[in-house]
Amino acid sequence: MASSTPKARLENKVAIVTGGARGIGECIVRLFAKHGAKVVIADVNDDLGKLLCQDLGSKFACFVHCDVTIESDIENLINTTIAKHGQLDIMVNNAGTVDEPKLSILDNEKSDFDRVVSINLAGVFLGTKHAARVMIPKCSGSIITTASICSVTGGVASHAYTSSKHGVVGLAKNAAAELGKYNIRVNCVSPYFVPTKLAFKFLNMDETSSFYSNLQGKTLGPQDIANATLFLASDESGYVSGHNLVVDGGYSVLNPAFGLFSWKP
Repeated sequence: MASSTPKARLENKVAIVTGGARGIGECIVRLFAKHGAKVVIADVNDDLGKLLCQDLGSKFACFVHCDVTIESDIENLINTTIAKHGQLDIMVNNAGTVDEPKLSILDNEKSDFDRVVSINLAGVFLGTKHAARVMIPKCSGSIITTASICSVTGGVASHAYTSSKHGVVGLAKNAAAELGKYNIRVNCVSPYFVPTKLAFKFLNMDETSSFYSNLQGKTLGPQDIANATLFLASDESGYVSGHNLVVDGGYSVLNPAFGLFSWKP
């Protein structure tokens, strides 16, 4: 008789989730732990990270302070994970930031551009680099980056944010091409608008605001992104690499304001 209990899809796996203390990252951490993984939460927000660890229990989660723009922090994160668990199977580069949405490129400052790219792109490079360092000898691993709908379309966010998200997809493809010989898979997940505090702040909106959805009656949530990340982390996606998994309900395949199938929500 078949068991009614769903099989743990990440049993005996060790995962790191950067930016894992809140938002999409927290949802990924909780789902990974639910599916049997030991998760290392990496974040600059120590209080939230430690509270999440307490909630999940020391068997499933631990916290390491990490600023993804500092290479020594990333090195320490990876080394601490190996020292504690002896392995790293999944690296989720989820940490990210946004800048103020200035509508004219003439008003955009280089310092703001550099800050966003440093976290969203250079931070992903460092996470990928040092995860690969310990995955290559093992000839196994899955590296996943949280990108954005901005990685496949323009006009949705700022120049800095859009550039950084296009960049991480290119990085993932390049890393997948290099690391495939070591059986290391590298992929991205690109969400449409997810109602998190960071997103509301960026768009200067609140939780009562409504957003266009191509899937009528459906609102994208952090759990949807966590589910997509779980798929790429698990053995179920064992032959998927160099892929940008767009989770947008079909938003990026049409112009909602024009066309045969246009409609107003």
